[in-house]
Amino acid sequence: MKVTIQKWIGVASWKWQVNDDNCGICRMPFDSCCPECKLPGDDCTIVWGECSHCFHVHCILKWLQSQNYQDQTCPMCRQSWKFKTH
Repeated sequence: MKVTIQKWIGVASWKWQVNDDNCGICRMPFDSCCPECKLPGDDCTIVWGECSHCFHVHCILKWLQSQNYQDQTCPMCRQSWKFKTH
C-alpha cells in the first residue's frame, strides 16, 4: 500500500522558558505581551536580572526609569538590579 500526502499544514507554538508564569510588574502572562505591545514575541522579550527574577523588557525599563539611578532595584526582591548576561 502506497500513501501519498496531498497537502501538509505545519503548526508551531512557542513558550518562554521562565521561572514564573506572569511578569511581576504588569502581571500579564509571559506568553502574552506587556501593556505597551500588541503582539508577543521578539518585540516584547523577557529579560532576567542577576537575582533570577524576570520581566517583560518594557516593564523593567519603565520601572528602572522611575527609580533614582543609584537606587535601581528589582521590584520583587529589592536587590540592586543588574541585567543577567547569558
